[in-house]
Amino acid sequence: MSSRPDGSIKYELLKKYFGHETFREGQETIIDALTAGRDIVGIMPTGAGKSMCYQIPALILPGITLVISPLISLMHDQVMSLVQSGIKAAYINSMLTPPQYSKVLERMKQGWYKIVYIAPERLSSESFLAACAEIEISLVAVDEAHCVSHWGQDFRPSYLKISAFVSELPKRPPVGAFTATATENVRNDMIRLLELTDPECVTTGFDRPNLFFSVITPGSKTEKLLSLVKERQSLSGIIYCNTRLTVEKTHALLVDNGYSAVRYHAGLDESERRRSQENFVYDRVPIIVATNAFGMGIDKSNVSYIIHYNMPKDIESYYQEAGRAGRDGSEAECILMYSPKDVHTASFFIENAEYSEELSDEEKSQLRLRDEMRLKYMTYYCTTNDCLRSFMLTYFGEKHRGSCGKCSNCLLHYETADITVDAQKIISCIVRMRQSYGVKMICDVLRGANTERIRALGFDKLPTYGIMKEDSESRLRSVINALILKGYLFRAEGEYPVIKLTPSSPRVLKGEETITTKVLKDDKQPRTLSAGYSYDEGLFDRLKALRKRLAERAGIPAYAVFTDATLREICAKRPATASEFISISGVGERKLSLYGSIFMDEIKSFSDENG
Repeated sequence: MSSRPDGSIKYELLKKYFGHETFREGQETIIDALTAGRDIVGIMPTGAGKSMCYQIPALILPGITLVISPLISLMHDQVMSLVQSGIKAAYINSMLTPPQYSKVLERMKQGWYKIVYIAPERLSSESFLAACAEIEISLVAVDEAHCVSHWGQDFRPSYLKISAFVSELPKRPPVGAFTATATENVRNDMIRLLELTDPECVTTGFDRPNLFFSVITPGSKTEKLLSLVKERQSLSGIIYCNTRLTVEKTHALLVDNGYSAVRYHAGLDESERRRSQENFVYDRVPIIVATNAFGMGIDKSNVSYIIHYNMPKDIESYYQEAGRAGRDGSEAECILMYSPKDVHTASFFIENAEYSEELSDEEKSQLRLRDEMRLKYMTYYCTTNDCLRSFMLTYFGEKHRGSCGKCSNCLLHYETADITVDAQKIISCIVRMRQSYGVKMICDVLRGANTERIRALGFDKLPTYGIMKEDSESRLRSVINALILKGYLFRAEGEYPVIKLTPSSPRVLKGEETITTKVLKDDKQPRTLSAGYSYDEGLFDRLKALRKRLAERAGIPAYAVFTDATLREICAKRPATASEFISISGVGERKLSLYGSIFMDEIKSFSDENG
């Protein structure tokens, strides 16, 4: 097992159980504070690795770590992932039968577990309190800690009882309060209401560089949605709607058009909600259409896109929901479909909101004003011409350079250009590729992508290979789309849409026509959905299929075997020995023993079959 020069056990545990060599921003500071016995406040965006901040201390400290969470789905996913990594963990919530609950309590008293997740409502249970009196609780982690504050977006009265629970323990452990977003008022409430003692406050950057943000204002939302889903039909995505009725209509639209999708909202019975969630999480269905009742605590790492069919009520909610994409660090898209009607719907919800009866009329009025101001900023986000990422980070109090190069406002700016020469190159390439491939492959050949598939097909020998390597993929796609709209190319629909010529195409090749149109300015930082590795797509598909079979056999989601990001690195590096395999990020000792030889055998078989 590798360790750092200082011999720190936290690095050994990080690699042994989680397969990583280094910590992310803020994680090490929080881990050190908690293991030293200090309270902490950790404000880290969704996907930044909050759970690692208490899971590593849980393995270092001698007793049990309690994780208080309102999210049943998160408990289930986290416990499942911990067990897969070789860590004994359990949860206590309404999903347990009385015999199961008793068994967990008995194992707690026996010191069986290192981490136990519990719903806040269960803290006052006499049997649970009795069990806690007999064991050493070394750490209490409060997830979604903003729920303790009336000023947070998800206030829960049960969170107000956490401080009393901690004070009644035989020995007060350090307390860690974690949340994804918190204003100064919410942070102060977290410290006061959870009765934290001189806490170490760590706020990491809110930026998620792997997410591409875009706002579109389509003439027809239904047509645009179908187009977006069609372009991403091999990927996993969440479509958020603002009402149950819109969920029903949108789900029916997708199903009627042949897409595999499930629905989720509070109006459905619990069995259907659970079935929908499991089908999505376990990759049986690629799309889920849901209200914001879905997603909190879902630890699904391979969500490649989030589409908001309607504008959310505030930036806090939007950033949290959008943050459910790309949790494994892979490139992902966050698309917001804006309509002025969405503003009216959000205003209606604010006007008819029911605030806690514990609040005075003046406090309710203040909260309503706060919600109205948040809606204004959400509307500004949807209509600004400035950098979307910069707008959000500034909203959360973080400075940004003002242009990210990776959002629709930074990239999707048009210029009028003569694209005749570009069109000749593209059409010539399509002719040489026998009019048999889609936009992605055409762009890869024109840009000189060095992939095994391109080499196997001999496309790297074409005169047009790499002829447009200076252009970004987004600009090439823009030019191709312009040629389709003008009738010089057309997209032949089928299982795999391919780009073909039209009777007008030869006139462009002969220079008989000049084409001027609006296309995207070249951004020089092309948007991709890759992980930064060059890998064989055929091998990736093969290993995904293997991963699915192993996951189904174990009754776990595919990402619990390996995330897509880990799988891409395996494809790129093609490890052939145990030492090479465990060097992959996301591969710990247990996963090496469970899956290493199986995946290496599959890689060898693929390599033998493909020369």
